[in-house]
Amino acid sequence: MDDLSEKKLRIDALDRKILTELQEDASQSLDDIARKIGSSKTPVWNRIRKLKDAGVITKQTVILDPDAVGLGTCFFVLIRTSEHEAGWQQKFLNALQSRPEVLEAHRLAGEIDYIVKLRVSDARAYDAFYQALIAEVKIFNVTALLSMEELKSTTFLPV
Repeated sequence: MDDLSEKKLRIDALDRKILTELQEDASQSLDDIARKIGSSKTPVWNRIRKLKDAGVITKQTVILDPDAVGLGTCFFVLIRTSEHEAGWQQKFLNALQSRPEVLEAHRLAGEIDYIVKLRVSDARAYDAFYQALIAEVKIFNVTALLSMEELKSTTFLPV
């Protein structure tokens, strides 16, 4: 059975409870998780290990307040290109992956080819990103959208 089937077929109700607890606070103890879901520590530990081994849990991290670390300005960048060759795509991917201000990048269906979410300190920092990107990769059109207010942001998946 491949990893994808493993993820789809083997996650039961108890696994989902564990995943929910970990998404709420991955730093809580195994004892706390076990108590909250009505289990004991060892089965919880075994299930977490199984979920990690299967690739369901890919990483544990912390979430920072962007304003507190000086990255309170969020831009969504819409990119159109006339280039669709594999070489261009790889160069573009490398350019995005090398820039820490890029939080997300998606290839889209429709008139816009890509959308990129980035966090920077201010508009000047965005312009530096923009200038560096267009110097490195040929792009047909770039539209930057400044987020005026974040209404919802979550990493929580509804498992």
